[in-house]
Amino acid sequence: MNFQLDYLKDKVEFFEASSIKDLETKIAEQIDHNKAIMMEVHSVTHQMHVLEDGRRFYSAVVHFKTNM
Repeated sequence: MNFQLDYLKDKVEFFEASSIKDLETKIAEQIDHNKAIMMEVHSVTHQMHVLEDGRRFYSAVVHFKTNM
């Protein structure tokens, strides 16, 4: 029986929130989770959109890569 492990090399995750502070919190929590599988942040892209009623909507894409 042959047992083989495949490792993640890249991972892209999407986040959204109604405030920048909530978005930062969500991303920080996921960074901690991904450290456990030896991945680190490679790049972050973010946007802010103003809804018709004036509320702001924040989103981000975080690209994680292995640090091996």
